[in-house]
Amino acid sequence: MSLLDALFRDGALRTVDHALAQALRRLDRDTPDLVLAGAALASQAIARGHAAFDPRQPQSLSEAAVEWPQPQAWLEALAQSRWVAAPAADAAADPAAPLVLEHGLLYLRRYREYERRLAAGLRRLQAFAPPPADLAALAPLFAQLFPQARDDDRQARAAALALLQSLLLATGGPGTGKTTTIARLLVLLIAQAHLDGVAPPRIALAAPTGRAAERMAQSLHAAAARLRELPAFAARDGSADDDRRDGFDAGLLDALPQQAGTLHRLLGVVPDRPRFRHDARNPLPFDIVVVDEASMVDLPLMCKLIEAVPDGARLILLGDRDQLPSVEAGDVLAAIVDAAGDDDGLPAAQAQALRPLLGDAVPVLPAPTALSANRVHLRRGYRQADSLRLAPLADAVRDGDADTALALLRSGELAGVHFHEDVHDPLAGGGRDRLLPAWRAIGDAADPEQALALAARLRLLTALRDGGQGAAPLNARIEEALAGAHRSAYFHGRLLLITENSYRHGLFNGDIGVCLRADGRDEPGAGTVAWFAGGSQGVRAFHPSALPAHSGAFAMTVHKSQGSEFERVWLQLPRQDARHLSRELVYTGMTRARSELHVAASEAVLRSALARHAARVSGLAWRLG
Repeated sequence: MSLLDALFRDGALRTVDHALAQALRRLDRDTPDLVLAGAALASQAIARGHAAFDPRQPQSLSEAAVEWPQPQAWLEALAQSRWVAAPAADAAADPAAPLVLEHGLLYLRRYREYERRLAAGLRRLQAFAPPPADLAALAPLFAQLFPQARDDDRQARAAALALLQSLLLATGGPGTGKTTTIARLLVLLIAQAHLDGVAPPRIALAAPTGRAAERMAQSLHAAAARLRELPAFAARDGSADDDRRDGFDAGLLDALPQQAGTLHRLLGVVPDRPRFRHDARNPLPFDIVVVDEASMVDLPLMCKLIEAVPDGARLILLGDRDQLPSVEAGDVLAAIVDAAGDDDGLPAAQAQALRPLLGDAVPVLPAPTALSANRVHLRRGYRQADSLRLAPLADAVRDGDADTALALLRSGELAGVHFHEDVHDPLAGGGRDRLLPAWRAIGDAADPEQALALAARLRLLTALRDGGQGAAPLNARIEEALAGAHRSAYFHGRLLLITENSYRHGLFNGDIGVCLRADGRDEPGAGTVAWFAGGSQGVRAFHPSALPAHSGAFAMTVHKSQGSEFERVWLQLPRQDARHLSRELVYTGMTRARSELHVAASEAVLRSALARHAARVSGLAWRLG
């Protein structure tokens, strides 16, 4: 039996993967089986989130019970095929060949081109130096914004680099002050425009999902409110002793953007077309583009974003490389971080240029990479409340240190962290008493705003969508416990999760809503309205039948929770190990909590998850490095 047929019969290939191989066979019946199987696996790799297929490690993609060919023989067969192009690194691939073999990786041509164009776009942005900033004139304001700047404060370093660079990558775990840093960085850029006597820069804020964009705007608004308390922005009283020679006032803060949107909205969706309205030929009309939750951005979308950023504009990417990568193909943020290398200092030229702001505290890198001056990793944690001591556990999980993670969980010494070892049903026993009362309270809220606030206090996160510990069956059980077996589809107090973007409604994948009776009556049949955050009144109402695709939201997968945070999180791992369990999934789920975390898992499953790294096959790092 051929390798292609064996893979298909084993269930390792989707119908579309097999169809690609069959199409090549019909076009040329002499096409070797190794090429046909490679084509099918390259297609399957995209579905698994990879940018390419690595013939040297086929077991990392498929657990099929087949005899894999020798890697060198497979690569040689691919290299000799008419269907496989082998272009130079910076050259476009032959459009007549559906596959590309490069650096030992087999790509579908479209995804190889996304990688190549993305790398070229990043190098283009990196090469454009913005107009020189008057660092001496900005120094007084910089010192107020970053009082620890001369102690090698990472936030200060990121802001200072943004004055010199067109490309900045600011990474860090939850609550490390990424949004606070961006607010202060943007104030500096607005102040520079003020000093130059030009209009404030046009700034766009964007994120992959509507919920992440909403949180970004809220965080920036809160950061701006805190900035107004600084002496640099105190209201002038007009008195003789109000000797303010720095030339800055609260008016600078008025130029900060007030709203954020999704990347799709920023780029401009063209109905029924794979392209966006803004691209290299019609670039974005902004001077600064800030993208939050960059780890969630897939390869095609990041490529299209980079190409739409005009020459001379600044692009600032924020994210946490240790979170789950995008659901779709690629792990762009991790690849850029890997290419940037060590961030324990700056290249000598940047360190010297920034001395007026940072002093001599920043170490000089002995061997910087091409992207060393474009990345800063923020390390101090701010998000979690005083009641939650999560950092040691998050560090152990991120590093895959199962022994330390289990010891910390079992010790009971981490404030706000609770371990429910070998608990597989969160709705049985004590778990039921911890979870259901908080959800019942949503239905008792005085108004939609309060109901949505209560909804953000607790979330049950799962690794799976289906199965005994999956989000879908858990939601059904929770809803039955709250409203009975014969409940209305949109019963009073039901939480909803939007699962597709709808620009017509202004609702986006990941948005959370709550169903409430329109007139507050308790009797059956009373009209129900679905309420979502946003709008001039703070909330918006929709008839449930008019909503885009949605599901229940008492329980969510960890993937769906990205870009969100909750006061209390119950993280439920499955009874049995699963292929997609990883340290990144556990880390992402844990770090959604603000004040209380419950982890329910067995030792065996937790160890298996932390031993597995959600690595993606990609050539982007070597293209950049």
